[in-house]
Amino acid sequence: MTDIPMSSEAQPRSNSLLSQDARTRKRNATEKRFRMYGVIAIGIAMAALVILLTSIVSDGAGAFRQSYLSIPVALDAETLDPNGNRDPAEMSKVLTLSYGKVLDKAVETAVADSGIAIEGLTSSDTSNLISKEASAQLRNHVLANPEQVGQTVDFNVLVNGRVDGYFKGRVSMESAARDANTSPQQLQLADALKEQGELVTRFNWNFITNPDASDQRPEAAGVGVAIIGSAYMMLVVLFLAVPIGVAASIYLEEFAPQNRWTDMIEVNISNLAAVPSIVFGILGLAAFINFVGLPQSAPIVGGLVLTLMTLPTIIISTRAALKSVPPSIRDAALGVGASKMQSIFHHVLPLAMPGILTGTIIGLAQALGETAPLLLIGMVAFVREFPAAPPEGLWDPASALPVQVYNWTQRADPAFIERASGAIIVLLIFLFCMNLLAIFLRRRFERRW
Repeated sequence: MTDIPMSSEAQPRSNSLLSQDARTRKRNATEKRFRMYGVIAIGIAMAALVILLTSIVSDGAGAFRQSYLSIPVALDAETLDPNGNRDPAEMSKVLTLSYGKVLDKAVETAVADSGIAIEGLTSSDTSNLISKEASAQLRNHVLANPEQVGQTVDFNVLVNGRVDGYFKGRVSMESAARDANTSPQQLQLADALKEQGELVTRFNWNFITNPDASDQRPEAAGVGVAIIGSAYMMLVVLFLAVPIGVAASIYLEEFAPQNRWTDMIEVNISNLAAVPSIVFGILGLAAFINFVGLPQSAPIVGGLVLTLMTLPTIIISTRAALKSVPPSIRDAALGVGASKMQSIFHHVLPLAMPGILTGTIIGLAQALGETAPLLLIGMVAFVREFPAAPPEGLWDPASALPVQVYNWTQRADPAFIERASGAIIVLLIFLFCMNLLAIFLRRRFERRW
């Protein structure tokens, strides 16, 4: 060693912390660009989400509003109750066509009494103002209230889809002139009736409660059967996929030995999570319908198919939640004398519960929006009758919300496109509520160590 000081040329140069050199400026510029890229990416995603939601809401909001015509209807006793006994069993033999004639006469009388005069208006324009579903609605009302036969009652009837679309901006006078299902004179009649307060547009609860309707009655179509069918399938998935998935995850993560068999099971579970959903539909068609003989379009079959599809997601999320619990929790429980089972169910599982519940609800939400596997098992069938209460209703024909959306988009009438967007809104509300429930349960059961 030597005490000779280093020359000034050999001494390292020291830079001030208050001044940036070229390397620091370059690093800071890179960080700013990365932050900017992140902000731009989030902005693009939010803009796309806003555009998507705006498009769906603007197209589907009309499904929650419906136009009704309020007119006095004379319930002719000779037509509706020829025997005069007021017996619903005998009155049910009267055809719906007879109720249609009663309604046509009521509409013509109401137009004549209101003093509306429109040049070129025909009797066909007047009678076709109301929906073809109106006669069935009147028939149900009379059979439920047979004592009203022979009286004149105020009755609210659906107007046809073209007139309803006119008040929602979907139909114009120009398009009506080219449409064989309506005419400008019919729309002028609807305007006159609305000015007199006899035709109103209000919130349409029937869209949520009614079943599907035929191609000629889009104004009467609803998602009632689809909502019940989706709820039944979610019940099947909840009572099958959740206990099986959680139990399998606990065994694989805590009890199973590490060997080639468990490695193969883990690989297959990961592969099943990436399998396209339509493959599960083919499996359900072959196993549950062709082999077992379960009925098509039944919620039990849809629930079983969605259970197979959801199981890998629940197993993977549950195992991730169990792995997130520190090993010291297990060691501490075993150290004070707890058994392996007690350490898992009394300590590990409660701490992993937020992640398990979140993964389970996200898996259920994913299953709720699936369409392809349900199409293969016949859930696309036209269903008018509501399924019975569980468990019998699990074997009754039903539809599902995503399948109902697909079904309506295949129909020619533009009113069904509006109904499809409205059904998407209902489906998004269900998914939003399920995600809120996942957040609430995660916060409710979250523990810190």
